[in-house]
Formats: sequence, C-alpha cells, structure tokens
Amino acid sequence: MKRDYKAVLFGNGTMGERHRKFFEYSGVQFLKIFDLGDLDGTGNVRTSLVDEFVSKDKVDFAVIASPATSHYEYAKLCLEREISVFVEKPLATLGAQAQELVDLAIRNNVILFVAQSECFNSVFLNFRKHFMNEIGAAGSSFRLEFRREHKYSARCRDVNVALDLLVHDLSLCLSMFRYEDLKVEKFTISKNEDRAQMQISIVKGAHAGAELDFIVDRNSDIDVRTISVEFRGNGGPACDYSVSLAPHNENGEVIHISDSLENEHKFFLKLMAGACTEWGRRAAQSAANAVKLATITTASS
Repeated sequence: MKRDYKAVLFGNGTMGERHRKFFEYSGVQFLKIFDLGDLDGTGNVRTSLVDEFVSKDKVDFAVIASPATSHYEYAKLCLEREISVFVEKPLATLGAQAQELVDLAIRNNVILFVAQSECFNSVFLNFRKHFMNEIGAAGSSFRLEFRREHKYSARCRDVNVALDLLVHDLSLCLSMFRYEDLKVEKFTISKNEDRAQMQISIVKGAHAGAELDFIVDRNSDIDVRTISVEFRGNGGPACDYSVSLAPHNENGEVIHISDSLENEHKFFLKLMAGACTEWGRRAAQSAANAVKLATITTASS
C-alpha cells in the first residue's frame, strides 16, 4: 500500500485533528491545513489558497472536517478537480446535494468516502453479523430500535439533530437493509431541533413487515447508544435483546471506541490503493441515502 500520500485538511477542530493524526501515523503528509484564519469574508476558504494547494498534481486526497454546512461546497470543489475526498458526516445538508456529490465522484473516477465511524464500530459489525444470520430464518419478523442520546455539546450546532446524530443510525440501518425497500412512516423533530424520532417500515423484499424505530437526543440527561431487538415469533428467534455500541465510564458517559476511527481510515486507504472499489461506491451511496432520509419533510413537536 502506498504510504506517501499527500493531502489537505479543511477544518482543524476536534474531528479534523483526530483524522489528521490517524492519517499522519499511516504516512500521509498534509501540505496545507485550512482553518479559520484562511477564510474570506463569506466564511469560505480564500480562492487564492485553494488555487495554490488544491490540485490533482499536488495532492492525492482532501480531508473535510469543517462545519457540516460547508461539506458540500468543499467536497464539490475537490471532486471537480478530480481529487478524492474523505469527508465527515453528514455528506451534505440536502439530499439532492449529497446525490450530486456521489454522481460527481463516479463521473470523475475518484473516491468519495464519508466518515460515518459507527459503520466501522467493531461492536456493531459483530451485532450485524449475528443479527442478519438470525433473521435469515424464514418467517421471522422483528422490530429494531436505534437509540442515540448524549448531553449538550457546543459542537455540530450548525445542523439539526437529524443531520448530526440520526444519520449515524440511518447509515447502520442502510448497511443491513436496502434503501429502496424502506418507507418512512413518521418523522418528528423538536422545535429546538435537539430531539427527533423516526419510524420506518420495510415494505419490500425478504424482510417486508419489519419495523425500525429511531430516537435521537443531543440535549439528554444520559449518554446512550443502543440497538434493541424484538422478535415476533413465526418460527424466528425467541430471545429479545439490546446491545450497547459503546462502553460507559463510572459516570455513565459513553467512552469513545478508537478502533472505529482506525478502521474507517484503513478502509479509506485501501480504497486509495485501488481495492474494494465497488464497496466504496455503495458506501458513498448509502451515506447519500442517509441524508435523504434525514432531510425528508419534518413535523415539529
């Protein structure tokens, strides 16, 4: 695997710094880190700096960890210049923009990778493997509840809770079930945009009739990231259960699982080396589909 990649970074906050350290450990050299001091009067990186550092003959890929509302613009800028992109979630703030980026990456034959780290969480990967085997039994019916809550944080306040948190669990769902088989039955979001609930039915395919519930809250009294399983007989498994996607410390707060980030960086570098191309395109499409689901017409509660 090539280890002398050159990259640029948009946004050097908490996630930008984490991504930069992981990539540097793998031998990536960052030629430029665009941060607050590089912005023009409109809040975008100055054109002169983009022209100086962002071209396919100078960099192999860009890491975008800027505020979510700027992901689309920076990703499009790089993809148009035929530069591969590693971008933090959400891919964009509108479903049409997210799909545009996926199509642009395919058209220019470059990589678009969305850093939705929960999809690389070893706990989730183990859960998915066993759960998909369980529901392989003919006639099994089920309900899944995805719950994600944490205490107030000043981070990621430029988008609502659906684009901040719900996209994580929608991406987990889309790694198990086809987007085309899903139907959103109900979606409500609080007026302060910190809490949301979504109900999805699987209406086609082998798992038609199953139900998926999503609960997210970024101003909660607790920290929790769980998937709960309820089976509904018909010859399927008899045991309901719940799994936590992260351990907790003695104060009940979620502990960050470092291998999720490590795994996603390894997968991206495999894509850069030419492996798993079709898998990478499917993953990018799933990230776009997660944005589409998270930005459907909402009702306030």
